[in-house]
Amino acid sequence: MNKKTSFVALAAVAALVAVGGGAWWLGMQQGMGHTTPASAQPVASATASDDPSLWTIPQGEEATRRHIRESLKAGDVDPATGRRILNYHDPMVPGKNFEAPAKSPFMDMMLVPRYAGSDAADASSVTVSPRIQQNLGLRTAPVVEGSLVSAVTAVGNVAWNERERVELSSRAMGFVEKLHVKAALDRVAAGAPLAELYVPDWVAAQEEYLALARLTGDGTDSLQDAARQRMRQAGMTPSHIQRVVTSGQVQARFTLTAPIAGIVSELMVREGATVMPGMTLMRLQGTRTVWAEGAVPESQAALLQPGARVRTTSPGAPGQTFEGRVQALLPEVDAVTRTIRARVELANPQGRLVPGMLVSMRLDRPKAATTLLVPSDAVIHTGRRSVVMVAEDGGRFRPVEVTAGLEVGGQTEISAGLQMGQRVVLSGQFLIDSEASLRGLEARLNQEPAPPSTATQQRYTTDAVIDALSGDTVTLTHPPIPALKWPQMQMDFRLPPRAQQPRDLEAGDRLQIEFEMQDGDVPRITSLQRVAPEPRQ
Repeated sequence: MNKKTSFVALAAVAALVAVGGGAWWLGMQQGMGHTTPASAQPVASATASDDPSLWTIPQGEEATRRHIRESLKAGDVDPATGRRILNYHDPMVPGKNFEAPAKSPFMDMMLVPRYAGSDAADASSVTVSPRIQQNLGLRTAPVVEGSLVSAVTAVGNVAWNERERVELSSRAMGFVEKLHVKAALDRVAAGAPLAELYVPDWVAAQEEYLALARLTGDGTDSLQDAARQRMRQAGMTPSHIQRVVTSGQVQARFTLTAPIAGIVSELMVREGATVMPGMTLMRLQGTRTVWAEGAVPESQAALLQPGARVRTTSPGAPGQTFEGRVQALLPEVDAVTRTIRARVELANPQGRLVPGMLVSMRLDRPKAATTLLVPSDAVIHTGRRSVVMVAEDGGRFRPVEVTAGLEVGGQTEISAGLQMGQRVVLSGQFLIDSEASLRGLEARLNQEPAPPSTATQQRYTTDAVIDALSGDTVTLTHPPIPALKWPQMQMDFRLPPRAQQPRDLEAGDRLQIEFEMQDGDVPRITSLQRVAPEPRQ
């Protein structure tokens, strides 16, 4: 064999050693749990180009996981969550869907995967990343307990209190000899004389009584009582009869006096007029109290009750406040203004309030019971229902239908749908609501929850090493899991109840775990046990 032939043989042997060494290195990497993804294969054969830049092999576990995520498409199962990917979307433009991950054509951000799942936390909520929350300026507020102190305001007009109106009528045929009041709306005091009447029929009855009163002997008392009875039947008042009995003289003229203080609202007779029995002479109106009838929106009328306290002011009496009570809510709704008249009785000791005067009324609402309160900005009124966006852990937002009540001072009563301590979204909730509507969450608000599945959840077993512990979550590094087509990776798992855990778990412990997948959440460990560490070589 010459030198040239020997050199060629040695070169061939070196090439075979290089190929075998490379195969041995890749086998060792796979045996240690490293998986070279499909994208790490050369984009061109080695014979086509020896340029190392055509080979893309991710370095490190984080790079491997990122590379796997970027290679997933719609319909694939995300190994980090175990959920099937429906599509990719930009949270800022929720109406556009994409089949593969890429940079958003609308915003300077990567598209976000949308997963399939029937879990209630996933199917009835929208997830928004912290970055998007910051961009949207999302603000939340807690649901608190309290009671709204409110008052209903109304504008009304003053009217006479008809319950203080008195009508004076003639009791017998007679003549008006003198009037002490000359015109309507004259003010009179209680007991003041109004008119003097001459009644001929009363003169005959009085003379009969006085004639019997002069008689003495047995049986005269019963005759006198009968004569008094005839004077009463003639229409004489008890006070007039008493004056006849006391004076012993005929009282031919009768003075009509005012039974109450007020004004003469109507005057129907003049001096010299002849009056007949039952004829109205005049009407008196008391001014001690007046009515104020205010127009209250029918939506607020239910908040008022008879007896509620009222404070009233009027431009006609500047600097003066009139106190009163709601007397009644009149059973009639104005078809044009959709208001109900609230009749209020106001004290009017000085007579400053008169009919037709404009007043502003503030009607105190009875003290309301304690209920849940949220800022009014958090409530979305759709026309068919009222909805709020509840902020949950993990950046989730869930639309909740609520029963909204009274709104006062930027606060709204919630009688059903929320619990104390929950947080509701104040700003940006319309964007989240639009995303929820596109995902069909609005249609689920009135659906009954599906009964829990009775099928046995498939479980998987693997070895793992604890990397970190945080509350009820543990970060583990596990070898490849062929049943799930998972490579070796580091990921989070949900721990079982503390009673089912070994004591004093810490980072570095080797475990054998059994777990099951959860839609919308990390896998849940159903059982685990500590494994003895591998012996050192």
